[in-house]
Amino acid sequence: MRFGTLGPLRVGGGEATVTAGRDRTVLAMLLLRPGRVVPVEELVDAVWEERPPATARTQLQICVSRLRQRFAALGLPADTIVTDPAGYGIRIEPDDLDAEVFAGTVETARGNAAAGRLIEARQHYREALALWRGPALAGIPARTVRLRAQALDEQRLAALEGCVDIELRLRMAPDLVDELTEAVERNPLRERLRGQLMLALSAVGRQADALAVYREGRRIYAEELGIEPGAALQELHQRVLAGDLALGGPASRATAPVRALPRAISDFTGRQQTVARLVQEVEEEGIRVQLIDGMAGSGKTTLAVQVATAVADRFPDAQLFVDLHGHSERSPVPTTAAVATLLRQLGVPPERVPIDLAGRLAMWRSELADRRAVVVLDNAADAGQVAPLLPNGPDCLVLITSRRRLVGLDSGRPSSLPVLDSDEAVELLARVAGAERVTAEPEAAAEVARRCGHLPLALRLAGARLAHRPRWRVADLAERLAGASEPLAELAAGERSVARAFALSYEQVSPVAQRVFRLLGLYPGQSIDNRVPAALADLLLPQAQDALDELVDAHLIEEVEPGRYQLHDLIREYARTLGAGRETADERRAAVGRLVDFHLQVTASIGRSLETGAEQSLFDLPEPARPDLVAAAAGLGRAWLGENRSTLTALVRFAENEGFLRQSWQLARVAWVSNFYGGHLDDLIETHQIGLRAAERLGDEEAVATLLNYLASADYRRARFAEAIRRLEAVVGIYRRLDRPGELRKVLGNLGTAYAVDGQHQRGVELLNESAAIARRSGESSWLANMLNNLSFTLISHGRYDEALRMCRNQLAVSRQAGDLRQLGNAIGHLGMARHRRGEHGPARRLLRAGLGLKRRVGNRYGEGELLNELGMMEREEGRPEQAAALHREALVAMTDAGDLVGQCASRNLLARAIFDQGDVASALDLHRRVLADAERLGLRYEQARALDGLARCLRHDDPDQARRYAGRTLALFRQVETPDQRDTEKLLAELG
Repeated sequence: MRFGTLGPLRVGGGEATVTAGRDRTVLAMLLLRPGRVVPVEELVDAVWEERPPATARTQLQICVSRLRQRFAALGLPADTIVTDPAGYGIRIEPDDLDAEVFAGTVETARGNAAAGRLIEARQHYREALALWRGPALAGIPARTVRLRAQALDEQRLAALEGCVDIELRLRMAPDLVDELTEAVERNPLRERLRGQLMLALSAVGRQADALAVYREGRRIYAEELGIEPGAALQELHQRVLAGDLALGGPASRATAPVRALPRAISDFTGRQQTVARLVQEVEEEGIRVQLIDGMAGSGKTTLAVQVATAVADRFPDAQLFVDLHGHSERSPVPTTAAVATLLRQLGVPPERVPIDLAGRLAMWRSELADRRAVVVLDNAADAGQVAPLLPNGPDCLVLITSRRRLVGLDSGRPSSLPVLDSDEAVELLARVAGAERVTAEPEAAAEVARRCGHLPLALRLAGARLAHRPRWRVADLAERLAGASEPLAELAAGERSVARAFALSYEQVSPVAQRVFRLLGLYPGQSIDNRVPAALADLLLPQAQDALDELVDAHLIEEVEPGRYQLHDLIREYARTLGAGRETADERRAAVGRLVDFHLQVTASIGRSLETGAEQSLFDLPEPARPDLVAAAAGLGRAWLGENRSTLTALVRFAENEGFLRQSWQLARVAWVSNFYGGHLDDLIETHQIGLRAAERLGDEEAVATLLNYLASADYRRARFAEAIRRLEAVVGIYRRLDRPGELRKVLGNLGTAYAVDGQHQRGVELLNESAAIARRSGESSWLANMLNNLSFTLISHGRYDEALRMCRNQLAVSRQAGDLRQLGNAIGHLGMARHRRGEHGPARRLLRAGLGLKRRVGNRYGEGELLNELGMMEREEGRPEQAAALHREALVAMTDAGDLVGQCASRNLLARAIFDQGDVASALDLHRRVLADAERLGLRYEQARALDGLARCLRHDDPDQARRYAGRTLALFRQVETPDQRDTEKLLAELG
């Protein structure tokens, strides 16, 4: 371990440390959040607390620089501390930090304890506790560090208590008395430790000392807290007084213990945390009724038996189990028969069992009145089946499993069982099929687990197929599952199958819910709201909601958040299979048509409200089939688009596959505004490529041109300017051939902008002027404003500021007349940029801030980033690099949200300049180098040049020869893109000689 926080701060794997107080605080803060970026503000607050100096950020950079030097002296990598626009982080492996090793070892111990492996649990607990050298981060007085170090100390105490619990169960009380006595003296208010000391003393025959420990605790609680000891400690006191020395509960009755639990499976996997939580709730919180529900095959029974086995020593008189057949081939077991079974397990002779239900229940409660028993009521049909079976006494634990949520029970803590995570699923597969086979093919094993939906039943069946076919590779099974027309048929072994398990749940819901379930198998999205089944099944909203609620209760669908649902992958496949067999082709096509129409109409309605007049080219649609649903969804606006973004992408492909070609390309087009301005460029590209294919199959040239045009917008944002130009030139050709002047003016504007940003300013200006001329002739004020905007930006980039000002003022007048807020924000923002470049900082700042407010109002994240960067440049020029850096960081977030790679490179280059001006040359150098690599990969000549210019400035004193070479490359690139920035580089070259 290279770093130590479990005691005094240690660095380098030995006893070496960091001596400077501020450096120690900074390093401690980074180690308390390993692998994460700690914001500069938090580090400043930790070091200086209420009164940071004006130079705090600069001093913080010096601290980091000293730490890096110290690391280098100790043989640690120089990049262990990483610089990020938001702050600093420390890059370490899990076994580099003692706190991480401690947490992982304790988690392993808890998992072993939950699985009943007590010796292994004790060993891991003791290994974890041995890592401690004293109080966490001792000697660092910073308040923030102390607060977080206290959390580490609390984890140590919790681990000690867990370890002592295990050792008491292993009858190791004599070895614990001294350790517990010392721990209680140091932590006198910790009831659990005090109770453990009383148990240890009692176990070695020192009842009087145990009572004295209780009395001392009671006195301390009364004097310092004004309260009595907790119920658990009071109960323990009474047990000591009564002479009950057993560690598991009150004295056992004379009758022999009853053991009726099924055998806990040896390959239990993946639920250790859930088992540990339930055991804790039982043992520490006293929860005596646990309700475990989940979908078919999720392992509810296995979990319940595992928990019952883990706590069996706390309930030594009886461990009972009854299968209530709530969801099985048989009819549910009547309560009268279930209680008779339980009484027989308790040893009650058949002739003594009463005939009537009331008599049986009375005997059942009487038999359990003074027993410490755990009862598993498995596979319950509903609350009514199990409510009469709940014991009255406080010393019994009841674990109830069901595929339905038992909302009708008055008592009990519910736990809905999810599927396994990916690592747990692979581990279960390995336990069933053989660890060597699975370990040898990790990728194939992960694919099998994914195809099984991480569902325990499916994984066991898949593993069993491998176990009985030793010549199969894991990849063979993965291929069978991937290529099967009916994947569920592959997940069967004898009479056990995943499909049959699902069928038992499906058969118990109403016919309306069954139809909704079958039709949801058609839905290609992941997230579902109540309007989706209403559209698919042509139901009223209240009817659709009732069906969803019924399916949720049966665990055939999951409510992931209020009002949002999803299907497990295998259940979706089961629904699809059912639908294929029970819906006719006409019924299926009608449902698909309703689904596609609903999403197309809603997206178009919202899109019309978001797109400016310059952008709009939406087509006319017929009246929606379900105007009530469309109105309800469209009223949610941007929020609906955000929630359904991935669904819309899937629907474009689905519509194409189902033969709805026109709706496929139309759906891609109407989703453009959300994907483009939201920065979801992968979705934009995928949907428009599919839509383009559909348009080409239809032979619709105008649709082809539309899709190519909007595909080019993604190329533009991704800095693929040559590809954007190629697509747009093709679109210009289509519109010239079809004689579509309205569409031609738009694509000419887009093409001109692409040429300009690619550094071909003159060609860009020519095309933009042609587009503006068409707009003037046709009176298209919105598009004219758009072209004037693009012209002004091009002229600013080219250094033609006076022309840009005239263009901006024209744009401002046209935008005001059209009432176009988006273009109004663009005009004001570009006016501010032009005034700034002319050196008019006062007016420029006012204009930029006004433009920024408008861009935020319309949700233009790219525009926000553009103006934040301009404001940051002004701050740096006026000698305020810290404020500049903050603005550039904010701009980087906006550009990242917009998905604009050019804007991201620009923001990072400007941020590096601001960091350089703050005096942190190393961080600036590192950031410029990373931007240069990205800009070269993307072919961004201007940002390459700015990165090289920054590198030259960083190295001008330490390595003037390299700085001169960088400056020479910078000048060549600046001349290629015809930018006024070349003048500053020429001056730099002259200074370098």
